[in-house]
Amino acid sequence: MLEFQHHAKTAKLDIAYADAGPADAPAVILLHGWPDAARAWSRVATRLNDAGFRTIVPELRGSGATRFLHDDTVRDGSGVALAQDAIDLADALGLSTFDVVGHDWGARAVYTTAALFPKRVRRIAALALAFQPRGAFTLPGFSQARKFWYQWFMTLDDAPSVIRADPKGFARIQWDTWSPPGWFDDAEFDATARAFDNPDWVPITLNGYRRRWRKDEASDASYAALYARLATIERLGTPTLMLQGAVDLCDEAESSEGMEGYFTGGYRRVLLEGAGHFPLRETPDAVADAVIAHLR
Repeated sequence: MLEFQHHAKTAKLDIAYADAGPADAPAVILLHGWPDAARAWSRVATRLNDAGFRTIVPELRGSGATRFLHDDTVRDGSGVALAQDAIDLADALGLSTFDVVGHDWGARAVYTTAALFPKRVRRIAALALAFQPRGAFTLPGFSQARKFWYQWFMTLDDAPSVIRADPKGFARIQWDTWSPPGWFDDAEFDATARAFDNPDWVPITLNGYRRRWRKDEASDASYAALYARLATIERLGTPTLMLQGAVDLCDEAESSEGMEGYFTGGYRRVLLEGAGHFPLRETPDAVADAVIAHLR
C-alpha cells in the first residue's frame, strides 16, 4: 500500500506524495482521478516498481493531505492547474524529465502537461479520458450527456450547498454507476473517501466542473498565459498510450476512437475488456502490462 509520508512545497501547495522504487530509476508520476484518491495507484505502482521504475504518486490539490499554502489562492480545478502542479512537484524533486500517467482528472492533466511542457515529458499514458484538442470542452451528444448528469447538476446555483452537505454521498453515486458492479467494497470506498475530507475537495471539485460550462467561475490569474497557450495546441508530439475501459459507463468508449491524427509522436489506444471507468482498480495487471511496455 502506498504511503504518503513525503511532502514537497511549491509556490502554492504543500503536496503529499508517495515515492517508491529505485531512486536512480526512470521516474513516473502517477496522477489520480475524480472522485478517487492517490491510493488507487497502489497495485499499478507496485508493478512499475518491480519492473524497475521509480513511482511518484501525489495527492492532487484538494485531496488527502495536500494543502494550499495561502487562503487567498483561487481554488482552481482546471487541467492547467493540475499540470502546473505536476511540473512544480517535478521541480521540487529535481526531475528534469519524467514519464507521466493519469486517470480521469489525472488523464486531463497528463495531456495538458504534454501540451504545455513537452520538453519535460518523455512519454504519457492516459486512462479513461480522451484527448481534448486545444483543451476545449464541447457539448456531447445525448447519450454521453445523459452520463454527464453529475456535471450538469454541479452547474446549478444551489448545487454547491447540496454537495457540501454530503460530498461522500455524491462521490459514492459515481462509484456505484460508472463501472459494472462488484469492483469495490465498502471498506475500500471508505478508505478512499477519507481523502475527500480535505477542506478544499468540494471547492476544487466544483470549480473543476462548473468552469467547463459556466462563465462565472474563478480562474487563477497566474495561469492566464498557460490557458491562452493551451487554446492554440491541437496536436501532441509526445508518445502516447490511451487505455479505455470497454464498458466505461461514464465516458463512452467511442469518445476515444479515431484520435490518431492528433498525436504526431505516436498514439496507441488499448480497449480493456470488462473494465469500466476505473481500470487501474478493476484490471490493474492489464493496465500495468500496457504501461510498462509503453514506457520501455
